Amino acid sequence: MPVEKDILTRFGVSMPEELVKQFDLYLTEQGYTNRSEAIRDLVRRVLLEPGGLQADRPVAGTIVMVYDHHVSDLPLTLIELQHDYHHQIISTMHVHLNHHQCLEILVVRGQHAKLRELKQRIQVLKGVYYAELSVTFLEQHDGAAEHEHSAHKDG
Repeated sequence: MPVEKDILTRFGVSMPEELVKQFDLYLTEQGYTNRSEAIRDLVRRVLLEPGGLQADRPVAGTIVMVYDHHVSDLPLTLIELQHDYHHQIISTMHVHLNHHQCLEILVVRGQHAKLRELKQRIQVLKGVYYAELSVTFLEQHDGAAEHEHSAHKDG
């Protein structure tokens, strides 16, 4: 089934010449071939900032955390918490940084509010040094055929 392309809308942007020069330098450093794609990426990034996403918006992303696994019951608490959110967690990766610190990455998918809630529940635990949620939009495919792995869809 062919994928339909988004309809593009053209609009003009006025900027001071010095800002355009700096932006063009940024484009070159980042490997962009045109201003339009860079502006689209910047707009997407702004819309993904806190407050830019609707709470019920379906998103996918990661929760990255660093914690001290020697803190009393923290590993067990994190496992129980992950079981509470098993519909939103797609995959996990656990890395031992040193004798005390672990880095864990949760690949997540679901409503933005639910994923934010999970991140907040992790970050307040004693022994968690860092917890960050990073998300991107999930494309909406109205009327499109279901993906073959639809059994893993959020419920």
